[in-house]
Amino acid sequence: MSTRPATVSARSMEDHRERVEELLRPLADRGAEDVPMGEALGRVLATEMHAPVDLPVFRNSGMDGYAVRAESVTVTPVRLPLAGVVAAGDAGRAPLPPGAATKVMTGAPIPPGADCVVPVEDTRADGDAVVVERGRTAGDFVREPGTDVRTGELLARAGTRLTPRHIAALAAVGLPVLPVLRRVRAAVLTTGDELRPAGSELGPGQIYNSNGIALAAALSDNGVEVVSVEHSRDDQGQFRRLLAAAVADADVVFTSGGVSKGDFEVVKDVLATLGGEFGSVAVQPGGPQGISVVDGVPVLSFPGNPVSTMVSFEVFARPLLRELSGLPPVPTHDVALLDPVRSPAGRRQFLRGRTTADGVALASGPGSHLIAAMAHADVLIDIPAEVTDLAAGSVVKVWEL
Repeated sequence: MSTRPATVSARSMEDHRERVEELLRPLADRGAEDVPMGEALGRVLATEMHAPVDLPVFRNSGMDGYAVRAESVTVTPVRLPLAGVVAAGDAGRAPLPPGAATKVMTGAPIPPGADCVVPVEDTRADGDAVVVERGRTAGDFVREPGTDVRTGELLARAGTRLTPRHIAALAAVGLPVLPVLRRVRAAVLTTGDELRPAGSELGPGQIYNSNGIALAAALSDNGVEVVSVEHSRDDQGQFRRLLAAAVADADVVFTSGGVSKGDFEVVKDVLATLGGEFGSVAVQPGGPQGISVVDGVPVLSFPGNPVSTMVSFEVFARPLLRELSGLPPVPTHDVALLDPVRSPAGRRQFLRGRTTADGVALASGPGSHLIAAMAHADVLIDIPAEVTDLAAGSVVKVWEL
């Protein structure tokens, strides 16, 4: 491994990430809303949830079989007259006469007087009676009320991200709606005269706009509600109008393009007049970055090269957005490099990598335009700013995509 002093004067990645987190952290205090149970999957509970009823709700059978008194089947085989049949959903209020049996289905109420269930496998029908061939003790295959959860007991804590197992428990106690944190709402605003929507014909000097749909997908994948995806030409008036609409609807706005040192940097030109901060961050790709607050809404401005946009999101926004959405942290691992790597001094580089059983291989070169190659990557390879050369076999940190 080789190192040399940094020659790039720029804000460190850590400093910029802290600044982004300062702006986004207040979104943890967003309000709650009630959603139907069927729409609650993946949402984050806003309050503790307690059982409004016992589970089981009533005394019921754990098997298809015959409800009896244990004292009636102490000696087997024994023939018991049938007192009736109780199916799941029946009231099952008729008492069990002494020395008799009631046929019950799984989940059916246990008739008063019965204290155990003999599984059907341990019986044989005999006209209007049943022959019990194996005895049982009191309590066998009887589900008593509250043995799963008692009324008032905690079912799920506030801050829990609801998975199917949580939904199952909360639905079982009859809750029709759940109080959940409102999702973070984000707007996406791409810029550039050269960008055209997918499906249109490209003219000279034009490319397809991948950043808008890609950022929206990344946001949705990390628990964020995307309220709008718009595109502005390199026209300050149009950008101002779209920005005003975005901050009116969203908790945070993401822009791409127009933040570097060219002649047509519409994002920087507009937002700088509103107090936005623009400059270079010591990271590659994604060096040019901007942070603004417009009408109280954070605006994160990423560079326009497609890989720069996606890496900026992964590095600066994704970790905290996952936390706010109740998702687990971005997984990171230490693995061996399968290829030698060179990296510019003073810039923390994120290379696209593909993991194998033996380590991680480069999925592409470092170019910020190589978006198609990124589709073959499953991790970002994190090269520290002070490192310039790494030999194959060196251990590196990777971030899962």
